[in-house]
Amino acid sequence: MKTCELLVIGGGPAGLSAAIEAAEAGVKVLVIDANEKAGGQLFKQIHKFFGSSMHRAGVRGIDIGRELLEKCEKLGVEIWLDSLAIGIYDNLRVAVDRKTSFNTHEMILVEPKKLVIATGASENAVRFPGWTLPGVMGAGAAQTMINFHRVLPGRKVLTIGSGNVGLIVSYQLMQAGAEIEGIVEAQPKINGYAVHASKLTREGIPIYTGYTVLEAHGTERVNEAVIAKVNPDWSTIPGTEKTIEVDTIAIAAGLKN
Repeated sequence: MKTCELLVIGGGPAGLSAAIEAAEAGVKVLVIDANEKAGGQLFKQIHKFFGSSMHRAGVRGIDIGRELLEKCEKLGVEIWLDSLAIGIYDNLRVAVDRKTSFNTHEMILVEPKKLVIATGASENAVRFPGWTLPGVMGAGAAQTMINFHRVLPGRKVLTIGSGNVGLIVSYQLMQAGAEIEGIVEAQPKINGYAVHASKLTREGIPIYTGYTVLEAHGTERVNEAVIAKVNPDWSTIPGTEKTIEVDTIAIAAGLKN
């Protein structure tokens, strides 16, 4: 049995920030995270943030992640990595499956006085015929592959969604060596910041506003996508179909808690 004053489930930006606030107030904090490294999404964000100074404009996400981890270390926040919360029971007792070596796990019961759950959001899926083919993935997965694991998910990429995530990930994929065959946006205009879109259009990357993905084709993995224009009621317009040769489709259709 492990006891602590505050247990934070999730070592991303929200969980680390909560741990820092509590530790600065004198609380003994334990953070658990299922990943090999704390920091969550921040270590995928190699670009400088935009917006207000309050939201760290001009600072790269990887640098913010390092700052948060350094603060946690200075404040004595205990962080368990490779540790998965598998159940919460009476009196806030939390069962944690903690990896202790390469192939050894230990089940530990943690009993905190208070509990914070900061497990982040998941990406929305866009369903169309062929959406389960290998090579069709969330934009966050593609970003994790290139920025964290240094693996290119594909060479010819179509992105669904022109919000900031779709625009930024597309540009980062291009920097990593992929060809961006286009960005598909069902809305009549681009959703993200113009500064991000401009970097892509200057490179000749088409942004298909008012289009949606009809279907994806492939056998062992996706090899082409069919897109078409949409009406204001989201129905597709016959005769506007375009077929694009791709080996990857990155879906950036927003997040849900």
